[in-house]
Amino acid sequence: MTSAIVRRFNAAFGRQDVDAVMALSTDDTVLETTLPKPDGQRLCGHEAVRRYWEEFFRGTHDARFEAEEMFEAGDRCVVRWVFRWREADGQPGHVRGVDLFRVRDGKVAEKLVYVKG
Repeated sequence: MTSAIVRRFNAAFGRQDVDAVMALSTDDTVLETTLPKPDGQRLCGHEAVRRYWEEFFRGTHDARFEAEEMFEAGDRCVVRWVFRWREADGQPGHVRGVDLFRVRDGKVAEKLVYVKG
């Protein structure tokens, strides 16, 4: 069940569907981002996480999320991925990373994001 929830979450993320992402998140959801370097920021709660995703998607052009590998252990799920986009000047960009999820009561309670480089 954990990986099924994460697959649905990632599909919504890939569509940049903030409403669906948030519907799959607990009220007290936690998101740890990759920026600012070196440790990113920790966002707690539905409102803070929603604002982050809205801003993130608004600033990301032609985004594509591709899960490359996924495995689960109980309420935890690890996803190795590549995220591609187009820069404002038209140049392609991408980053590879790993998400560590924790699922509770059928929703994402925690998403910790790590990237290469």
